[in-house]
Amino acid sequence: MEKWQGAKKELKYIFYLAWPAIVQEGLNVLVSYVDTAMVGALGAHASAAVGLTVSVMWTLTSVALAFGIGVLAVCAQADGAGDGRLVQKAGQQAFFLTLFIGGALTLIGIVIAPFLPGWLGADVSIRKDASTYFGIISAPLMFRTAVLIFSSALRGVRDMKTPMLMNLCMNLVNVVLNFFLIYPTRSVFGIPVWGAGWGIRGAAVATAVSFVVGGCLMFWHYVRNDSFRIAETGVHFDGNVCKDCLVIGIPVAMERGVLCLGHVTFASLVAKLGVIPFAAHSIALQAEEAFYIPGYGFQSAASTLVGNALGQKKEDKVKRTAGWIGGITFLLMLGAGIILLLNAHRLVGIFTPDQEVVRLGARVLRIVAVSEPIYGILVILEGTFHGMGDTRAPFVYSLITMWGIRIGGTWIMIYLLHLGLEAVWVMMVIDNICRCLLLLQRFLRGKWRYRM
Repeated sequence: MEKWQGAKKELKYIFYLAWPAIVQEGLNVLVSYVDTAMVGALGAHASAAVGLTVSVMWTLTSVALAFGIGVLAVCAQADGAGDGRLVQKAGQQAFFLTLFIGGALTLIGIVIAPFLPGWLGADVSIRKDASTYFGIISAPLMFRTAVLIFSSALRGVRDMKTPMLMNLCMNLVNVVLNFFLIYPTRSVFGIPVWGAGWGIRGAAVATAVSFVVGGCLMFWHYVRNDSFRIAETGVHFDGNVCKDCLVIGIPVAMERGVLCLGHVTFASLVAKLGVIPFAAHSIALQAEEAFYIPGYGFQSAASTLVGNALGQKKEDKVKRTAGWIGGITFLLMLGAGIILLLNAHRLVGIFTPDQEVVRLGARVLRIVAVSEPIYGILVILEGTFHGMGDTRAPFVYSLITMWGIRIGGTWIMIYLLHLGLEAVWVMMVIDNICRCLLLLQRFLRGKWRYRM
């Protein structure tokens, strides 16, 4: 009975930490759906132009997120060990990482924007729009970096609600500005509504402004957090603590770089299939995001709680926490996969009126639907290893599966076997399954114990 009460208490706390992240993921996906649908209303070329640059922006922002994970892991483990001084020092390093990483990413994004569509082998008809879109959303990357790194720092001290609320504000700004900036002046329910008519450029400006708003709001709450004591002491650089964050964050950055550069290469290979397949590919990726919500919501809880357990030097608690969260996520993602399988055609139709794009997008979504539970386990394992600070081996696994299976397999499917988008998505599924199995065997064999 006592054991059941303990398990019940742990489950309750898992859900307490997870629900804000789940809501945040849901809001993010909802807004990305609205954003994609608004751009999709402009036609397949507009969808392809925006979709072309998404993978590159993932690459840039994933670097910021990676160093945020370094801060999260150090904060969570120090919090679990009851070391408030180390929590304060680690939290303050987030400020310096934001300045350095954010400045570098902004410069890189602005410099490569004019050349990016050509490098990716995009159709000439979409290159100008793709370049404009990417350049505009790259300009405020300092603010986007602030959102990602400060959010991770706050999650490291179990503040899940603030990142959720700040993302809600960002999303509202993005949607409202999309409404006014993308379309020309028109009548809505018989009421004249002003519109700038900027098309893709309007969508980019809306996103950029939301980054600025989110970064400023997140900085305000970060400074006011009691765990970091910034309002009281200011920020102070600590070389040793910053090094600890970097030791954890650099392999994650390398892993994200491998994955996201792989996504860029993957996108460039898919772009060779033509505008319609690429538009279907981009929209299907967007549509699938809603079914990641349970996984990424519980991933945040896994990182924080596993980090706490590791700081407490409790191996059994590490295993139990990861097992509970993994099992819950598997069941939720199983249900999500079934829903995706049954509603693929209807879902793609939300984003585009082009029936050829809808048909092809629905077919690839049905392919990926069967692997959703496995992907859920993969996401939780990633969060588990991030919370532990065991980040080197996952980097190697990502390198092997992304480039050896997804990229290599896609190249074979397109250039040697002359197959279409469906075959490409099969390789994507195989990549995810193999990476999940590699991470699972590492966890079960306890190769992370060196972190205790």
